Amino acid sequence: MAFRLFSREEKQASPPERKASATGRVVALASGAGRAVWSSRDTASLTRGGFVGNPVGFRCVKLIAEAGAAVPLICEDRDRRYDIHPVLDLLRRPNPGQGRAELFEALFGQMLLSGNGYVEAAGLGAQGLPEELHILRSDRMSIVPGADGWPIAYDYSVGGRKHRFDMTGSPDPICHVKSFHPQDDHYGLSPMQAAAVALDVHNSASAWSKALLDNAARPSGAIVYKGVDGQGVLSPEQYDRLVGEIEMNHQGARNAGRPMLLEGGLDWKPMGFSPSDMEFHETKLSAAREVALAFGVPPMLLGIPGDATYANYAEAHRAFYRLTVLPLATRVAASVAWWLSEHLGAEFELRPDPDRIPALAEERDQQWARIGAATFLTDAEKRALLGLPPLAEA
Repeated sequence: MAFRLFSREEKQASPPERKASATGRVVALASGAGRAVWSSRDTASLTRGGFVGNPVGFRCVKLIAEAGAAVPLICEDRDRRYDIHPVLDLLRRPNPGQGRAELFEALFGQMLLSGNGYVEAAGLGAQGLPEELHILRSDRMSIVPGADGWPIAYDYSVGGRKHRFDMTGSPDPICHVKSFHPQDDHYGLSPMQAAAVALDVHNSASAWSKALLDNAARPSGAIVYKGVDGQGVLSPEQYDRLVGEIEMNHQGARNAGRPMLLEGGLDWKPMGFSPSDMEFHETKLSAAREVALAFGVPPMLLGIPGDATYANYAEAHRAFYRLTVLPLATRVAASVAWWLSEHLGAEFELRPDPDRIPALAEERDQQWARIGAATFLTDAEKRALLGLPPLAEA
């Protein structure tokens, strides 16, 4: 029996060799099955402090997510562009509770907050497409890597209960769109994580400002007691009387500007915090600019002063779409299209249509005029340069 291990019969029964990355097994062992891996700060804490509790982070996420969700999409294959397509019908109303804009806004928002976006295919609709599409919360999702390092399942955990999405079959029930992370094989890096320090500075500056407002904006001064023989200690009765007189006669709007009469060795020492002591205001604005920089939003669009990168608001708006919104929308649309192509059984593409974005209208007019005036180009070449499909032959 021992020598049958090396027999020809056993060799023929062995499974065929599969091609895979040589580093896959190492990645799988290092990742750990079913374990959600985050950076030094978890998504829930960053969302509370950087989105729910910070106006700059909130506005950055909302600005990018809403702009990306409003970008018109083109559905096409290698031969033609479609105005009517089953995928467009699915995206128009992906589920009973959301439309196209709400679905993509939630997907972009999850990517900006955590670096990961998850789309679930629910049910079986026409032509093999999902009946519904749903966005899953990224803080509840964890990847289960297989022996080759690729995900074999996704675990979605809510309140101690877990649902597993099997990724070993075809088509995949989950579309995972992630941002680039140089130190993680399965999860993306969010702008919120890169801006975590700046968010802490901005939140601390806001808390410091709130504390100053609660204390009449600044400590206006100190009452110094010079007792007999240098003993500067008040008795409990003297201290209570002094505090009571100050609260009654010298605090509040009714007593603003009222002179203070001191007796018995009491001396008034005015003091306050000058702007140069901590450069409080500039520190807060600098932190806000760093947060905007991490998200790719021009500070001018957020009303943050002191930024002269762009000549005017329109130029900043164009840069926002070109450098932030369109790259994100292009990556997300391509991932969703490839995933839905597997369901449909036919390859197609989804990509943003920059010609229908009002902020880029001036660039579009210049491009069309420049290409239209090129007499050395044929009509087919001009259409190709403008991203238009070829005309159908008569």
